[in-house]
Amino acid sequence: MSTLTATSEDGKPSLTFTVPKSGLEGVRARLGQSLPIGNEGAGTIIAAGIDAKALEGKRVAMIGGAMFADYRKIGIRDVVPLPQGASAADGASMFVNPLTALGFVETARSEGHKAIIHTAAASNLGQMLLKICLADGIPLIAIVRSPQQVDLLRSLGATHVLNSKDEDFLSHLTDAIAQTGATIAFDAIGGGSLASDILQCMESAAAGTTTTYNRYGSNTFKQIYIYGALDVGPTILKRSFGFQWSVSGWLLFPFLQKVSPAVSGRLRQRVVDELTTTFASRYTRVIGLAEALLSDVLLAYQRKATGEKFLINPTLG
Repeated sequence: MSTLTATSEDGKPSLTFTVPKSGLEGVRARLGQSLPIGNEGAGTIIAAGIDAKALEGKRVAMIGGAMFADYRKIGIRDVVPLPQGASAADGASMFVNPLTALGFVETARSEGHKAIIHTAAASNLGQMLLKICLADGIPLIAIVRSPQQVDLLRSLGATHVLNSKDEDFLSHLTDAIAQTGATIAFDAIGGGSLASDILQCMESAAAGTTTTYNRYGSNTFKQIYIYGALDVGPTILKRSFGFQWSVSGWLLFPFLQKVSPAVSGRLRQRVVDELTTTFASRYTRVIGLAEALLSDVLLAYQRKATGEKFLINPTLG
């Protein structure tokens, strides 16, 4: 971001910056193409086709891409009417974070895991996952990166909150895994050795329950799902955790495509029912579309800092 330069095209704000050679290959297919962005949004329906006339004038949440805009034409299956009294701001983050948190729980249950580990757990998404796990009786180990984040999650009712910066982090993580039986983790960090460390702690906890040596490690299967890239460096695996393990990617949209319509409908209905409680999003700043292209604003929101969630309101210009 140090190469960021503010310019304008046809009187409209524009930003340019240099993509490092190490990251260029991952975006090569984008070169020269326009890509409308914005996964989700909310607003009032001003016009509708014959099969959706009943929705005209109603406030809905939407998912389907290209949401950073004043107007969006979208299929009826991709909108959900907001509950009575809910604002567009309430519904603007109604899909991705809530359904991801619910998707983590659904994935863990369907694969036979009884407890979950989550990294970068003080995020908006992490707080939603904590509330779900508390309500559903699922043990959760939350991994954060500061004492303030530990205090935040404990104030919300978390039992197992660990600071990955602490010197005794790995021993405490092993103890927490032994107590909860966690064998699945959802990792927002991606790069570095944290995923490897989690697998090692899972293996150490499993080895503590056996009395015989096995050169191939324990028979406990351990699963890491990487769903973010807060660290864009390589994922480093230090192979010392046996052979019963898997590291995979997890994304919301492929997950929703795999589950049945009944499951998808159940998850969406829970979000509607708990929109202003479990799945409430809090914003530290509201900006217009044009402001999103101001260099100082971009530098603020691209930090992805805990507790700094931005809301785009197109009516602000």
